[in-house]
Amino acid sequence: MNGTNKLRLGVIGAGNIGNVHLKEFSKLSDACEVTAVTDADLPLAEARAKEYGVGTVAASAEALIASEDVDAVVIGVPNRYHAPLAVQALEAGKHVLLEKPMAIDAEAARTIMRAAAASDRTLMIAHQMRWESVPMQIKEQALRGELGRIYTAKTGWYRRKGIPGWGTWFTRMNESGGGPLIDIGVHMLDLALYFMGNPKPVSVYGSTYAEFGPKKKGIGTWGKPNWDGVYDVEDLATAMIKMEDGSSLTLEVSWAVHMDTDSAPFIHLMGSEGGASYRGAHGKLLTEKFDRPLETELRTPEGDEGARQRLSRHFLECVREGKEPISSAMTGFANSLILDAIYESSRTGDEVKLNWNY
Repeated sequence: MNGTNKLRLGVIGAGNIGNVHLKEFSKLSDACEVTAVTDADLPLAEARAKEYGVGTVAASAEALIASEDVDAVVIGVPNRYHAPLAVQALEAGKHVLLEKPMAIDAEAARTIMRAAAASDRTLMIAHQMRWESVPMQIKEQALRGELGRIYTAKTGWYRRKGIPGWGTWFTRMNESGGGPLIDIGVHMLDLALYFMGNPKPVSVYGSTYAEFGPKKKGIGTWGKPNWDGVYDVEDLATAMIKMEDGSSLTLEVSWAVHMDTDSAPFIHLMGSEGGASYRGAHGKLLTEKFDRPLETELRTPEGDEGARQRLSRHFLECVREGKEPISSAMTGFANSLILDAIYESSRTGDEVKLNWNY
């Protein structure tokens, strides 16, 4: 911290997601200051610095991490760089807000876990859906015991025509780590496990398919395609995850699929005393009273400040107070283990037991 007691942030990655972080933290100028930004595309970093009044454009991520004017780093870069940069930042004594997924695969996630364990710094995974208004309302009811024991859940996100950045890092396995499973599936997996009380996953059975991308079909509007590039990831994934406590979770996600879908993320929680459904910006609590089914609608209130703002404030609070983030390193590690296991199960056709050692 500097003399003003503001947390000094350095943002690594000035693209779409980096811009989101710059925008949100700029609203919290009473508690933090973005002192540096960098990107592989330095002119883009310079443009962001000018837009948000950031004093330093670091020549590289390494230079930003080494800066004495940075207390914490925000990492918003392609997936394969998450682990190397997070480890480097933690070893340099920086707090870290790391974009999802935690890492490109489980082995890379293990390197982050070891660095985090050896550090006394905050490491938080930026799973913003935990801070959406309706999910927060559902979580509050679950914590109050209104759902009882959540014994099974179903979650997913079917995009009908939404392959992002065909041929760019999004669709290259060696840079992204996978397709919709690691891109949007990780959000739904994370949120469902959070709702369920973070039970310990122990085994996974899953399948992945690529029926659209290789044919250059199912293209969405996110990102600029590179038609000379590569598409070697899935465009649909499905899985069953079993927990140590006997509960289970099914997960289904797609970037492209021929089905009747509104392309909204969803979760259905089935509990012993009640249930909950979440879809897009809406939700329902479901139970039975006086031998009749009863439903309560949940909605995002008018003027809601937004999930990203709450996430950003939570990160600052965790650093300042030394408390564990809601989306902790361990929750990110659990997600990485499951994602890896789904890909492995699809390759082998077998159930995969999770290895929690790091």
